[in-house]
Amino acid sequence: MEFGPVQIVVIGFEGERLTGKIIPELRRLREADTIRLIDLVFVTKDDDGELAMMETTDLKPETPVELGLLAAALIGESAVDSAVESERVEIGTAFEDETWAIADVIAPGTSAAVALIEHRWAIPLRDALNEAGGFALADTWVHPRDLVAVGAELAGGA
Repeated sequence: MEFGPVQIVVIGFEGERLTGKIIPELRRLREADTIRLIDLVFVTKDDDGELAMMETTDLKPETPVELGLLAAALIGESAVDSAVESERVEIGTAFEDETWAIADVIAPGTSAAVALIEHRWAIPLRDALNEAGGFALADTWVHPRDLVAVGAELAGGA
């Protein structure tokens, strides 16, 4: 089975539930095979500091063990086990020398979603680049707000 690039995304929310168009949009992207959720953990902290968690995945039992090990290395223990044992979900990455707990970074009355997303859309592009002998020299995400800030700075200096 072929896998695309994987991204970890952590999003904070006011309140204690996912609302609006988030779930329908995730469903649409998954059904179109644009993305696959390797793991999605949603954590809420009520006003008293109590945690509640929900976890889901698109991985099937026949998915190779290696991908499950990758998810475990990137996200740490199972959210459910962590909630029961320590009321913390440890998030550690294999690429950075830092570990933090969601419970420590979300305030009472807020929530966080941690998603490990496989970008299925990128597989044909990656294959075409490989066939042409291309290789990655750099890889990063640029957020629109960063582009606006750079544009404003350049316009101010012109």
